[in-house]
Amino acid sequence: MRKEVIRGFVFAAAAAGLFVSGCASVSDVERAQATADSAHAAAQQAQGTASSAQQSASAAQSTAEAAQSTANSNSAKIDTLVAYHKGPRG
Repeated sequence: MRKEVIRGFVFAAAAAGLFVSGCASVSDVERAQATADSAHAAAQQAQGTASSAQQSASAAQSTAEAAQSTANSNSAKIDTLVAYHKGPRG
């Protein structure tokens, strides 16, 4: 998808250069604009996908942190129970 975006921008820039120099036809400019619009839409879609992935990664990080906290808490409880059962024998 990235190649399409880059190609779109390159084509749009080339068409704009031709238009500025007076060599591009209206259809050339319209085609360049359509390509640029398509590239822009693809970039927006990619941004949305990246934002969604970031949210999923943040949720996964929160879940992992909660699991680590639970494991640490359980480990402390186990240590307490072991110490209690190993207590002075007499």
